[in-house]
Amino acid sequence: MSVVKHFISEAKKKAEIDEFLHKKLEKAGYGGVDISKTPLGTHVVIYAMRPGLVIGRSGETIRELAKILEEQFKLSNPQISVSEIEVPELNPYIVASRIAAALQRGVHFRRAGFWALNQVMEAGALGVEIIISGKLRTERARYEKFKTGYLPKCGDPAIKYMRKAVFHVQLKPGIFGIKVKIMPPDAKFPDKFQIVELPETAAVPEPSKAEGQEDKMEAAE
Repeated sequence: MSVVKHFISEAKKKAEIDEFLHKKLEKAGYGGVDISKTPLGTHVVIYAMRPGLVIGRSGETIRELAKILEEQFKLSNPQISVSEIEVPELNPYIVASRIAAALQRGVHFRRAGFWALNQVMEAGALGVEIIISGKLRTERARYEKFKTGYLPKCGDPAIKYMRKAVFHVQLKPGIFGIKVKIMPPDAKFPDKFQIVELPETAAVPEPSKAEGQEDKMEAAE
């Protein structure tokens, strides 16, 4: 297998795992997954709002997930750990799922988009972009973009700090796509710097006249 095919197959496998976990852990407030290979196997980190539902009673659910990931998705010795999402408004998966739920309840897409936009910015995000696409108003598909704050599209900050999520929901007109991008408050940019003031140094007392005369006599001797 070539290098290109290897990376394509790995990305495809991760997308399939993400889709499976989203359906399986929807009630637990699923917020994404990180998969990394270790010498002992595969380390899988699942982010959720309610970790107790992911773990299950006596770890039953998490053992079942490990078995499925190993047999169905061919992960070698998966070691699953669960991380709780402290601020759901800064997680793009949670925001996209909330928008999808609002659209299913019949909320207008613009109202749902602006509501989610304000929620994310009030949580402290530096910037956010929400794109809702589908048959919004007519039979022809189009998209609506909601954006505010500082959100770079290229460069190291966009690759390193940007959080992204894509969500699809089935409605009566058809399938709607929801894409969310969030720049978290802890992101660091090379064009922003902070000036730090140096601490004040203690003033050195000046020598008295008598001390100055003694120093001159010592120097003369």
